[in-house]
Parts: sequence; C-alpha cells; structure tokens
Amino acid sequence: MVVQTQIADRTQVDRLCIDTIRTLSMDAVQQANSGHPGTPMAMAPVAFCLWQRFLRFNPDDPIWANRDRFVLSIGHASMLLYSLLHLTGVKAVDAKYEQLGELAVTLDDIKRFRQLDSKCPGHPEYRWTSGVETTTGPLGQGVATSVGMAIAQQWLAQHFNRPQFELFTYDVYALCGDGCMMEGVASEAASLAGHLKLANLCWIYDSNRITIEGHTELACSEDVGTRFLAYGWNVIRVSDANDLDALAKAFQTFKQTDDRPTLMIVDSHIGYGAPHKQDTSAAHGEPLGEDEIRLTKRSYGWQEDAKFLVPESVREHFQAGLGQRGQALHQQWMHLFTEYALQYPDLADQVQKMQHRQLPDRWETALPSFAADRKGVSGRDASAQVLNAIAPQIPWLIGGSADLAPSTKTRLTFEGAGDFSASDRSGRNFHFGIREHAMGAILNGLSLSKVRPYGSGFLIFSDYGRPPIRLAALMEIPVIYIFTHDSIGVGEDGPTHQPVEQLSSLRSIPGLIVLRPADANEVVEAWRVILELNHQPAVLILSRQPLPTLDRTQYAPASDLAKGAYILADADDGQPDAILLATGSEVSLCIQAYEQLKTEGINVRVVSMPSWELFEQQSQAYRDFVLPSDVTARVSVEQSTTFGWERYVGLTGHSIGMRTFGSSAPLKDLQQKFGFTPDRLLAAVKAQLK
Repeated sequence: MVVQTQIADRTQVDRLCIDTIRTLSMDAVQQANSGHPGTPMAMAPVAFCLWQRFLRFNPDDPIWANRDRFVLSIGHASMLLYSLLHLTGVKAVDAKYEQLGELAVTLDDIKRFRQLDSKCPGHPEYRWTSGVETTTGPLGQGVATSVGMAIAQQWLAQHFNRPQFELFTYDVYALCGDGCMMEGVASEAASLAGHLKLANLCWIYDSNRITIEGHTELACSEDVGTRFLAYGWNVIRVSDANDLDALAKAFQTFKQTDDRPTLMIVDSHIGYGAPHKQDTSAAHGEPLGEDEIRLTKRSYGWQEDAKFLVPESVREHFQAGLGQRGQALHQQWMHLFTEYALQYPDLADQVQKMQHRQLPDRWETALPSFAADRKGVSGRDASAQVLNAIAPQIPWLIGGSADLAPSTKTRLTFEGAGDFSASDRSGRNFHFGIREHAMGAILNGLSLSKVRPYGSGFLIFSDYGRPPIRLAALMEIPVIYIFTHDSIGVGEDGPTHQPVEQLSSLRSIPGLIVLRPADANEVVEAWRVILELNHQPAVLILSRQPLPTLDRTQYAPASDLAKGAYILADADDGQPDAILLATGSEVSLCIQAYEQLKTEGINVRVVSMPSWELFEQQSQAYRDFVLPSDVTARVSVEQSTTFGWERYVGLTGHSIGMRTFGSSAPLKDLQQKFGFTPDRLLAAVKAQLK
C-alpha cells in the first residue's frame, strides 16, 4: 500500500511538472502575443522524462565538459527549453566561463519572452542564455549540429580517456520535428551519423504531422522510420507522447544500443489539451487566445485564471531528480579529473586549455616562412604546409573536407594523423562526403564541444554551407573554413565553378573574418590570426594557381596582415598620387603596375587588403594613414564582383572586377578577356590623374 501511494504521489508530481511546462509556455506566448505554444504543450512529457530521469547534467554548472547535450532543433518551441532551464534552476555562466550564481532564466525573463534584452528570445541563442547548447531556429541545423557534438565525444574519448579514467562519456539528444526531417541538411547529417555509427546520438522526432500550412500530407508522405533504417539507425517508436513509461523504455533502449545512432519517433498531439486547436496549425505559430488557454488549463485540472504559476513542489521535484543526480555525477567527475591530472598532467593541461579555448604554449614557433620566389606557390599549397606544421602542436586541431581534400590540400599527413571513421575514432582527418551544408553544421557542433575544427571546399560551394557559417558568426564560435579555387583562376572549369559573388556574400556576414592572402607568407600570417581568434569564425580564401612569393626585404612584412590592410609598396616620399588596392592573387598584379608606373615617374601606393573586417577594427588614425582622404585617385582590383569596393575607392575611384559570370578557358585567356592585366591598371590610374 505504501509503495502504491508513493507511485501515485510521484505520478501526480510528474504530471504537475509537465503541466507547469505547458502552462508556462502558453502564458509566455500569450503575453508576448507571439510565439509557438503547440509543440511545448505536446512535448512537455518527453522533455520532462529525459531531463528528470536520464540527462546527465548539472544545473549548477551548465558547461561541465562531460554533460549530456540537449539540442532543441525545433527552435521555435523555445519556451519548452526556457521552462526547463527555469524549473531545474540552471545557473548563468559568463563569457569568461565564470559561474555567476544567478538563474540563467528567471520567471521575469519568461514573462518577457520575445522582448528586448530578455534571456528568452524567440529562438534559443547560444551565448545569450546559459544552458542553450547551440543556436537553433533554421530547421535542420540543430540536429545536424548535434552530429558534430556526438563526433566530438567520440574523438575526445579516444584522445583523452585512459583505463579507469573515462573522462568523456556524454550522450547527445536532439529534439526535432516534421520540419527538421524535411530539410536537406538533416538528411545529409543523418546519413553521415549512420555511416559513422554514432551510438551516443539520439534524435527525438516529434511526429505531430502539422506544419504552418496545415497537415504534413500537403507536402510529405514518406516513411521517415524506413528512411532512417536505410541510413543505418536504430529506430524505435512511442505511440503516445504522454506515456512516461513507454518513453523511459525508449530512452533505456537508446542507452543500451552501442552500434548505431537512435531515432525515437514519438507520436504527439500539437497543442495538447486545447479543446479547439489541438492537432491543428492554429496551435503552431500563434497564441492560443485567453479563452482557449482557460479551457486548456481546465482540461489539465489547472487554476484557470492563474498565470505563470510555478508550484514550489515542481522545483523541489526537479531538484530531487535532475539536480541531485547531476550534482553527484559532476562531483564524481571533478574528483576523477583531479586524479587524472596527477597521472596524466600533459593530457589534463590539454583538456584545460581546450575547454577555455586557449592554445598550447609556443605553438607559433612551428609556423614556416617562405623565401622570395617569382614563380611562388599556390595559396592552397602554402596553407597545406602551414597546417601540417602547426597541427602536431595543437592536438585538438582537427578537420577535413567535403570530398575535396586532394584539391584543397587540407589533409593532415604527419605520422599519426590518421582518419576518423566508424572503426577508428582517433583520426584527425574527417571525411564529410559531398555534404557542404552538413559539414558546416557539424563543424559548429565540434566547435561548441571545444575542439578546434576546420572544414574545406571550393569557394563556389560556400553557398551550400552558408547557413551554418552564418550561425557560427551569430554564436561567436571560432570555426575555420578553408575555401580554395578562389577566382576565375579555376579556368577551364567554367562559370559554374568560378566564384564571382561569394566573397561579397561572405563579407556581408557580421562577425565573420574573411582573409584572402596575397602570397605564401600572408598565408602564414593568416593562420596566425585565425588560430588566435576565440569568438569569431574565419574564412581562409586560397588560390589554386601559384602566386609569386614577394621579397619582403623590398616590400612590407607579411606580419602586417594582422591589421587587415597595409601599405605593401609606397611612393618614395610617402606621398602617393594614386592608390592601388587588391586582395589575393591580384596583389601581384598591382605590384607589376606599381613597378611600371614608378619608371614613368608616377607615385603610387599598393595596399594589400586581405581582410576588410580586420581593417575596419583598426583605429581611424591607422585607416586614414593607409588610405589618406586627400588621395582620391584609387583603383581596386579583385577577381570577384566589385560590390563593396566603393567604400574604399570612393565615388571617383575605379574598381576592376567581375560584372558578369566567368567563362571556360585557360587562366591567361580569362585574365585578358576580363581585364585583369597590368595595362588595364595602368590605364585606370592614368585616367584619374588627368
């Protein structure tokens, strides 16, 4: 009888917790007059079961390295996550990884859902709200990012775990919906996850069959479970989202599966309990309305007129479950790490540095230098030498390409580098397959797990990976993208493979550092800058064709690249009549024009501008020094669209660039056709000096 009473009591408080999540979500959306109440109402039991009974997570330390990750891929259901963060008492952490001792999400924050400066924005934002593992909103991004987190755990375990010291054992859960399943990036990522047999990964699929436009039958009729079986996943189904016992058995099945990722399909009712809006699109993306909320609360047995009600027993229940379990696991891990540091001090130091986004001491001593060479080397070949020199010094620098490593020259070739695979988790070379979109999202997941990842491809295909690049900038995480074949210099491949607008597109992303180095030594310095970034992603743009390695005894040192733009060559008296500006392969073209103009008595300054973003970070005095306002005769040259160059050449200056798509032909023919010649530069300068 006592046991039955305890079970009944627990069942009652479980239901109370679930309904608290539901009602908080309804109330917040209603007060904001904006948002998505239906999914939190449907999935509250699922999230409760996972967090309360299974999730290894310490609310007092939400960045604990071995915590389980929970990713809300259906970011529009953000109130589900905010409710959990509040009810479980998750504490805030600042950008310096300091614990602030205050709640990450207060009840006042929830009351100000979707309002300015609230910790509860419309979609979960990493860095803005502690406990949010990744920014989500664009559907499919969260689940794809979760694959990167799962890969990171496998790599970290192989690299750091030792007998009796299992430091990294965490699992990754991602809650997704019908929309995520329709997005291509989710399919790309799921395919790779199945191939890699990521048994620590569980996607929870909320199958409510409703989208904004109506029933999913309008646009989708596939058997998702069968698709995932074909990917090599374990697929389990829970027919009722409110069945806590069935949910618990499903999570236990996931925990017991050791040879493949798991898809848990949960059949649910969007807007559960709403008498007029359950199972309709009306419950998806708009407030329920005051009358419907009262009726819904009545169906729950809730106080109909109570708003933002949180019974104290709910907080106590979560503390007795998730809280105590998470604190105990965290304390055990910290004790384990202390002992680990005594036996493996070098590895422990790596963990500490990695977790705080620090670099090993004196890593930069491995950077090579390149002698002056008229023929030179391509940007991609120079980068390959740099990458293979520094990677042994930074053990957690790992990456790969979208099936293009032989062309992008990004393969790590030093002894022991190896390949990451389903059978070998130690490798530092990753094979993403022809999946640029998923590669970008996976890189985000790796970076959020504190390894330092890079991914590569052709610049033209950055379009396929742009959404996660944008999210990396939004999250302020230091992902590295290496894009080669950077211009019409790819020649015979033709306009489909010749990037014209991609540079401008990438430069338009706030917070993204774009670098297009002019020669091998600028490549070296670009890598120095990139690796020292802690809160900004970077794109390294490299040439396929050889670029002359400039004589730095004759021209300015390449270390000036760190300023974004610098005076590479100048008039003898420092008073130029005109300024030539360029990036990448076109800098050597400017040097040719400079030398010719010099013989003709025309004083010209050559400015190498590898990174507009870094240049804009410099002081006004430095920018005016490099580009004095009284020198209005200016010519920019770049094998890309001229869009944006007007900010540097002014209204009277001239930009030489691409105003059409390219053509299929050898490089020299293309340079002649599109005007990338010294004669064109000479004419443009002289025309402005008349």
